[in-house]
Amino acid sequence: MARENSEIIGSGSTKRVGRFALCIAVSALALTACSKKEETTADTGGAPAATTTTTVVSAALVPEAAAPAAARAAAAPAAPAADNTDTITGVKLASYTGDAAKGKVDFITCQTCHSLDAGVNKIGPSLHGIIGRKAGTVPDFKYSNANKGSGITWTPEKLFQYLEKPQRVVPGTKMTFAGFDDPQKRADVIAYLQAHS
Repeated sequence: MARENSEIIGSGSTKRVGRFALCIAVSALALTACSKKEETTADTGGAPAATTTTTVVSAALVPEAAAPAAARAAAAPAAPAADNTDTITGVKLASYTGDAAKGKVDFITCQTCHSLDAGVNKIGPSLHGIIGRKAGTVPDFKYSNANKGSGITWTPEKLFQYLEKPQRVVPGTKMTFAGFDDPQKRADVIAYLQAHS
């Protein structure tokens, strides 16, 4: 019985020591990453040496929001050309027959932010008459510079590409929707939009 208790106690002690060691290791890494490094400049003419302090911060500890915008933009892949309609998966709208009735059901996802009524802007612009419209041109809606400057005309094929992954087609768009992975859903939503254009 005494042996069983010592094994149990020993097991618990080992776990506590392991956790303690892990905490120390993480703390040491954090301190190392954020440590200050003293540099001393040479003494000239009998004047005391100047000491400067440099803070060294690990890039892994800097949140992405703190990174310069230019660095984030350089890291982002370039958007497809305004007239390019290639999708990530390589499928084409022409391979699908859109069903407006099914698109109406799928459009529920979109109507949180968009209206099909002319002149009714919500979080996103009105989608009334979107087919054939140049991006960033709905009156009284404040578009992102990325959308206004995209040069896109919303053809059914461009919408098919865009609805797959909006941030890929217009990096920097305010639209946070991740996209429809299912190409049939995209075709159905486009059929629904065409029926209301």
